[in-house]
Amino acid sequence: MSASPWLLDIRGLDVAYGGIRAVQGLNLQVGKGELVCLIGANGAGKSTTLRAICGLVPVAAGQVDYQGQSIVGVPSHQLVRRGLVMVPEGRGIFGQLTIEENLSMGAYTRRDDAQVRQDVERVYTLFPRLAERKKQSAGTLSGGEQQMLAMGRAMISRPELLLLDEPSMGLAPIMVERIFGLIQDIAKEGVTILLIEQNARLALELGDRGYVMESGRIILEGPASRLLHDPKVRAAYLGEEDFAA
Repeated sequence: MSASPWLLDIRGLDVAYGGIRAVQGLNLQVGKGELVCLIGANGAGKSTTLRAICGLVPVAAGQVDYQGQSIVGVPSHQLVRRGLVMVPEGRGIFGQLTIEENLSMGAYTRRDDAQVRQDVERVYTLFPRLAERKKQSAGTLSGGEQQMLAMGRAMISRPELLLLDEPSMGLAPIMVERIFGLIQDIAKEGVTILLIEQNARLALELGDRGYVMESGRIILEGPASRLLHDPKVRAAYLGEEDFAA
């Protein structure tokens, strides 16, 4: 039997909260080196999908394979050791700690101190604003700087698959542009990315492939460039003005 071509392979995923099925029969795949985006309205089940992948909510049915092995029921900290890392919605930084201390939290599963120091310097190169403020408390940073910090901390974990949950949420347009530029840089370094994002245009312009989620189900999928020009996607997620253009 041949190995799966997918780094992440989700088949028939169901996630339920009480009696409500938040995710229903979801099939989604991410290949090594791809940037795949999952778009949809608020409440569509996108964040729940990511949380199920990471073991933060129980899977009611279906299969989630990572690196060719089932990860259903595997604790989150073990997944981080295997290179599956999430930057959650809301960033999840430690506000009382400095930037430097927050970044060190990304290395909690590692024992190669010399290499960790090199990786921290790499993050500072990727995010120069963090280097300028490394002794500053994270809680005093702007929203965009906190997003950079959350992404930098994830990079210290050496992800093979990076899950990004709404990285542009609450940011000014100029900072959104900068964050998406950084996501593109991370992808160019060879990190596989599954991106959840409400800014459908930016996500599809950046992604290799895309999935559209509605009411817990995938309703469309395909190359991101094709979805970007799909009339249904343009009408529902890119605005009427874009649809008419």
